[in-house]
Amino acid sequence: MVLAGCLIDNKIEKEFKRLGIKDSKQLTQKRREILAEKIKEKAETFEIVVIHPSDIDKKNAEGINLNKVEAIASSNIINRINKGYNKIKVVIDCPSPIISKWQDYVKTKVKNLSNLEVSCEHKADQNHIAVSAASILAKCVRETEMDKLKEKYGGEIGSGYCSDPSTCKFLEKHAKKYKDDGLFRQTWITWKRACVQAEQRKLV
Repeated sequence: MVLAGCLIDNKIEKEFKRLGIKDSKQLTQKRREILAEKIKEKAETFEIVVIHPSDIDKKNAEGINLNKVEAIASSNIINRINKGYNKIKVVIDCPSPIISKWQDYVKTKVKNLSNLEVSCEHKADQNHIAVSAASILAKCVRETEMDKLKEKYGGEIGSGYCSDPSTCKFLEKHAKKYKDDGLFRQTWITWKRACVQAEQRKLV
């Protein structure tokens, strides 16, 4: 999982609009890579956090679910960015169906709220240029990480999303073989199901 934050002012926001910065899912990978360089060059500052499967599994073992893992990562990004600025409007794309509860949890992890106006919403990456820019940065890093995995495990690994048939087939075939590689999130129900299915095939 990759998260990013991007700080811009009103002037840069207008420039980003002219450049065609929008939700990363609406752009090709080539266009994202071009825009990512522009974002890094022109943004006031930015932060990117990479969370590996083993990190998520460790947090889950401590009773911290995936939404809370993302909330903690979001607060870490805010804390890194929030240095020496008078006032910042923070908008976060919320992964939880209960926005208010998730937002309150994020705030408990933020070190200094005095100069922040924090709001969370669904589809923020479609509705706010700064969040769109952050989504582009995160997506580019994620694709780079996936390219590394493809070099090691082959292209059949697919995109890494559970909605991708290629990824699902790879998981079904290699769930147990690569169990100790740190490749799969083992608290992921899809991984658990693949292991059960592999065991059933073995017993038949």
